[in-house]
Amino acid sequence: MAPLPNLPEVLIINPPPAFISFESDFTKKFNILRAWESPLPLDQYLTTHAQSAKALLCRALTPVNVDLLRQLPALKLVVSVSTGANHVDKAECRRRGIAVTNAGNAYSEDVADLAVGLFLDVNRKISAADWYVRRGLWSSKGDYPLGSKVFIYFHPSLNY
Repeated sequence: MAPLPNLPEVLIINPPPAFISFESDFTKKFNILRAWESPLPLDQYLTTHAQSAKALLCRALTPVNVDLLRQLPALKLVVSVSTGANHVDKAECRRRGIAVTNAGNAYSEDVADLAVGLFLDVNRKISAADWYVRRGLWSSKGDYPLGSKVFIYFHPSLNY
């Protein structure tokens, strides 16, 4: 896709799932520099195409270190789609005047919900029982033994 005039350039080295899911929304507002699609080595791609990139959209698989930052002289913002930013050299970004942001606790409730769901699945053997029934073992081997009962104690001093 040809770059649109007057749209800010955003560099993406490894596309996060959020970009893939909402690519059309991103491309309406930004010129996306797609390093992952280039046959060039990353250093050469950055030197050739990303010198004016103002923002970097990344995930934890993309280390944002001194070597990378040195190749992006116009960079002003690093956006990590992960909850952490351990992959970003924040001290170097601060030294260069580059703002760093991440997803914060955006996924916390979803992760907690999934953890409870997985706990129930394993404890009550839901997936194992589903596999047992789908393979027709119920009719030949009888009932599948369910797991243990789940007991959750809600302490009265906690606000639920």
